[in-house]
Amino acid sequence: MISRRALELATAVLTGSFGAAVVVSSLDNGIGWSSAGVDAGTFPFLTGVIIVLGSLYNLVRGLLPATTLASVPIAITPIELRRLAGLFVPAAIFVAAIPPAGMYLASALYVFAVLAIPRHQTVPRALAMAAATALALYVVFERMFQVSLPHGALAAAFGF
Repeated sequence: MISRRALELATAVLTGSFGAAVVVSSLDNGIGWSSAGVDAGTFPFLTGVIIVLGSLYNLVRGLLPATTLASVPIAITPIELRRLAGLFVPAAIFVAAIPPAGMYLASALYVFAVLAIPRHQTVPRALAMAAATALALYVVFERMFQVSLPHGALAAAFGF
């Protein structure tokens, strides 16, 4: 069983790590003002600092003995944890699949997996929705906004 205190501490550490990564990454882009205006890393830097400060607050609050946290022994049941994993695991696989497969193929596979595996939709309908999602992403980003999303190593191997 997972206690609420452990869950709150783990969340504070994870969000703090994410905030720190945003801060470090934004320093590479430069923060402050330049001749062109605000540097590219300024707003991500400020966002990262806010995330880190909020995470530190939650970490300290989770470490202090509190009767409200102590009175709740279990924050998540095994059934709820399985449902949460059903959302998180496909999303993590989707993010990991973007570099090798590209955004379009990874998003199509993600939509198919989320719809077909838990049997929310039939396989042909899930395939149609997955293809429509990839096509919509391509039309909106590549054609309308002319913003190239990651094509991945697979597309590079085929010469795209």
